[in-house]
Amino acid sequence: MIQVAAIRKLYESQAARHAIARRRLGRALTLGEKILFSHLADPEGAEFERRKSFLALHPDRVAMQDATAQMALLQFMTAGRDEVALPSTVHCDHLIRAHVGAEADLNTSNSENAEVFSFLRSVSERYGVGFWKPGAGIIHQVVLENYAFPGGMMIGTDSHTPNAGGLGMIAVGVGGADAVDAMVGMPWEVLNPGFIGVKLTGKLNGWASPKDVILKVCEILTVKGGTNRIVEYFGPGCASISATGKATICNMGAEHGATTSLFPFDDRMATYLRATGREEIAKLAEAHASELRADPEVEANPGAYYDRVIEIDLSTLEPHVVGPHTPDLARPISQMAADAQANGWSTKLSAALIGSCTNSSYEDIGRSAHVARQASAHGVRSKVPFMVSPGSDTIYATIIRDGQAGDLDAIGGVVLSNACGPCIGQWRRDDVKKGQVNTIINSFNRNFRGRNDANPETLSFIGSPELVTAVALAGDLGFNPITDSLIGADGQPFKLTPPESPELPPTGFKEGFDGFIAPLPMNERVNVEVAIAPGSDRLERLQPFAAWDGEDLFNLRVLVKARGKCTTDHISAAGPWLKYRGHLTNISGNLMLGALNDETGENGVGVNHLTGERASHPDLAKQYKAAGQGWVIIGDENYGEGSSREHAAMEPRHMGGRALIVRSFARIHETNLKKQGILALTFANPADYDRVKGDDLLSIEGVGSIPEGGSPTLVVTHSDGSVERIATKNSYSPEQFEWFKAGSAINKIRADLANTQIQE
Repeated sequence: MIQVAAIRKLYESQAARHAIARRRLGRALTLGEKILFSHLADPEGAEFERRKSFLALHPDRVAMQDATAQMALLQFMTAGRDEVALPSTVHCDHLIRAHVGAEADLNTSNSENAEVFSFLRSVSERYGVGFWKPGAGIIHQVVLENYAFPGGMMIGTDSHTPNAGGLGMIAVGVGGADAVDAMVGMPWEVLNPGFIGVKLTGKLNGWASPKDVILKVCEILTVKGGTNRIVEYFGPGCASISATGKATICNMGAEHGATTSLFPFDDRMATYLRATGREEIAKLAEAHASELRADPEVEANPGAYYDRVIEIDLSTLEPHVVGPHTPDLARPISQMAADAQANGWSTKLSAALIGSCTNSSYEDIGRSAHVARQASAHGVRSKVPFMVSPGSDTIYATIIRDGQAGDLDAIGGVVLSNACGPCIGQWRRDDVKKGQVNTIINSFNRNFRGRNDANPETLSFIGSPELVTAVALAGDLGFNPITDSLIGADGQPFKLTPPESPELPPTGFKEGFDGFIAPLPMNERVNVEVAIAPGSDRLERLQPFAAWDGEDLFNLRVLVKARGKCTTDHISAAGPWLKYRGHLTNISGNLMLGALNDETGENGVGVNHLTGERASHPDLAKQYKAAGQGWVIIGDENYGEGSSREHAAMEPRHMGGRALIVRSFARIHETNLKKQGILALTFANPADYDRVKGDDLLSIEGVGSIPEGGSPTLVVTHSDGSVERIATKNSYSPEQFEWFKAGSAINKIRADLANTQIQE
């Protein structure tokens, strides 16, 4: 399972690669630059201009979760290879619903999703992919426990892949087509990122936790401030944070849009590697420690190496709460009650939830359990339903043995499956109806409208697990455990003391069930038949998208002009739609259902300008496609924020969409659109977004100028016959434009591999 020989080979090549980088750049290197140069396909020839050049990289591994793996592997199946070219794994964690408890929910999922799990297992066996069974754990926690290592590089088909930065790894969330690049052995391409340095000083104390570090950073950077940048943490404060605490910080870096986040190698990482059975890797990292940290000059003069430097004094950091509806709306807990009153938010909680891939470590659960023990001693239980999502079966087995699970049970906690569940919309609620306003608090990472329970009126707030536990005991979002008291069963007030917990189990982790199925030998796997039943409504083999005909795009209709925040949840909702993640036709039935249409003022509803009739966005797309009418989507700032789900790019392509034109894109979604052959453009002047109306007829001229550094002109014909010409920008590299010409990146890969085989 552990690729020690490959890691040793990488480490032995680092010093020479870093010397090339210092010579070429004429300066010392940040940690991120060291890792990038260690994985460049061509360290001598590659252009390396921040936020302008594109890098061709060879990651060490690929990780996929079950919801995104379906489409990634369906695409891989069309590429023409017999096996993956690098270590790859599938983790079944998204399709397990949270409802009544771990065992029952897992049994229900295994029954409801048997067809999909069978497909994922069979396709993994056929192509040499490691398979983690349902219940083994959440992808990012399992990767941290088994695969992540300092100085490595991985890509994963989930936006929170940067969790592995807690062990000093560049780990990047991508769409499935990006994963296919790596799995077929081709370089993976990404925009050379800028760098933000976050200097940590002091030491966390009291109720402050690693979660509060990232909530503060999200407040500072907002949801788009990290876009196309690596966020590197440095400074003396880093050593005071455990490896799993570092992972929490890196995980939620997805919420400010960063390409990835990472920490320098230190003793806390080595301790975690040893605790998770990776002694050899810990020794290797210690022997190469200087290569797994930024050069000393960087920390001495960070302003000369980072595009922006943020400083946070951990000693003065307060516990924070963010929300509702966006992860960058932050305030210290001491301000929460006043903010709620000022905005008319109810502070009466309907539920509290802890765990998830972001905060389910032994330390996280331990600190929450310490709070629970204090409450139990005074006869106090949670005032609201209180749910716990362990990150892996290893964590679950260990907290049962060591008593933390019992502590949480004593205050009314219900342990759910080792899966994503309520964090991603897989929460079946029986207590609140859709449309009913209510308030919840959780320790997850994302709180968009409807994200947790498919109810757009749920006000979702995020805090650390220990803070969530304390607030659950009060049943009130405005409760501040630093200053406020609870009332014990004897009627007397008492205050909670700050939570404490060891970062790792004193007697070691207890192994959970055997959830891993290793890749089969080649002579066995070639006979495996991939399980896709004829006529299935869950799985559908992919048909290639049409290649570009070389012409400009004329007379396009606006499917929707999306106003305001439009995340991948708005574009392609999860929740009940997760079951169609392997069936492009069926899942396209959710296209843009959550998007606010500027023309109609409604979510998910537009106007068919061929007939004048109103229709849901997916029905409108079907009508235009049936009529041979091409269409575009117009978007606002940070369009495509959130999950890495490439369905948000594949659906418009499948339904006849030709282009997206927005004020600005989130990084992963822009790449996904390019991969699927949709023209992805931004307004040269963001204010021109206001000049396009829902009933306009659009043409895009000069598409062929993109490879020469040009950008198309948007020609807008208004309903009154007047015409405007609007300048656009694009970020296509020459290689990316080849994807567009071929109709998709997969079409290009298939053709390239076929040509290679012919030549051989």
